[in-house]
Amino acid sequence: MIGKSIHDFAKQLWPINRSITGEGVRATLNQVKQHLPDLKIKSVPSGTEVFDWVVPKEWHPTEAYIITPNGDKICDFKVNNLHLLGYSTSFDGNIKLEDLKDHLYTLPEQPDAIPYITSYYKERWGFCLSQDQFDQLEGGDYYVKIEAKHFDGVLNYGELIIPGKSQEEVFISTYICHPSMANNELSGPTVVTFLAKWLSDLNERNYTYRIVFIPETIGSITYLSLNHNEMKQKVISGFNVSCVGDDRAYSYLPSRDGNTLSDDVAKHVLKHIDPGFKSYTWLDRGSDERQYCAPGIDLPIASIMRTKYGQYPEYHTSLDDLDNVVTPNGLDGGYWSIRKAIEAIERNKQYRVTVLGEPQMGKRGLYPTLSTKKSGEQVRLMMDVISLCDGENTLLQIAETLSTPIWELYEIVDKLVEHKLLQENE
Repeated sequence: MIGKSIHDFAKQLWPINRSITGEGVRATLNQVKQHLPDLKIKSVPSGTEVFDWVVPKEWHPTEAYIITPNGDKICDFKVNNLHLLGYSTSFDGNIKLEDLKDHLYTLPEQPDAIPYITSYYKERWGFCLSQDQFDQLEGGDYYVKIEAKHFDGVLNYGELIIPGKSQEEVFISTYICHPSMANNELSGPTVVTFLAKWLSDLNERNYTYRIVFIPETIGSITYLSLNHNEMKQKVISGFNVSCVGDDRAYSYLPSRDGNTLSDDVAKHVLKHIDPGFKSYTWLDRGSDERQYCAPGIDLPIASIMRTKYGQYPEYHTSLDDLDNVVTPNGLDGGYWSIRKAIEAIERNKQYRVTVLGEPQMGKRGLYPTLSTKKSGEQVRLMMDVISLCDGENTLLQIAETLSTPIWELYEIVDKLVEHKLLQENE
């Protein structure tokens, strides 16, 4: 089960303090590069204008904690990096509890969880802690220590181009900016790493694959600002990969258009692996599909997920872990759902039968010599496929007409091509 290997990789990445810039991003990309040697790690300087945005300064926190009036150290960044407000500025000094509370963030409705909170574009300092811990704070003077540098540096992202027969591209994007949370978002980059390994190992690919590991929002905006013209010409399908690690549900979120190859493939795969999958609308968007499908960009990007971001109780908290939320089975399901979608795109060709009328199958050895219920069903399916191969229907359309998973047609089509009964339309 490949999910076990993906889960082990997630454990390696777990301790790294990731954000939208900084050492954690580079460390994560370097770990991915150990699996994908051809990954290019690229840099865009702080202050670079990217569409309506500007690449921010780098953030480099090294230490953060609070000392209580009785000498206990709490909210230690080195114990759990979610304790430090994302992009927090530095602070060093004593502060009374009444004033300190203005810099503390909790989730009262989940009293045992440390929330994940960021302040990327407004300078402030702060800590995150559980409501249970907050309620135990006693009045008095607290010592606060935060060492965090903000400086002109770079935004990093990883790009892997895997060439195929065609220059038409399938685009796969995932993000690497979340610290110590499993479904959102160690599941995405770890699953995509193993998908990219599989794609790289194929003897041939019909399409070229553009795969990126980026910080969410600012990363996709930056990447598009550099590549959108080329991508609009080449990308024919793709997926934003997020929240693919739990085993509670499968989910689909459409492209803005809602009627692309990506949408058709995603819905086809999911209805055959989990007929009860949850279907969302474009108005439920919340990840980098917002950028890829934005007006004027208009890329055909959909999302296949397990439980969607924001739809599980542990989302954006310390409870989103690798023990209770993300499992090897969940990652395995996330991996195979997207892999089946990619395989469907690869195999979604138009075929034309090469003879007039119904072909004589017996002389080609294509009828079973022993008639059983199962063999009869297989023959019927093969003849149904032939009847629909008019050079106009794609294999996905044929699978939909037959209410059959497309992957159950691959062997049939290959056999018919081998016997020169079908030929692929150029």
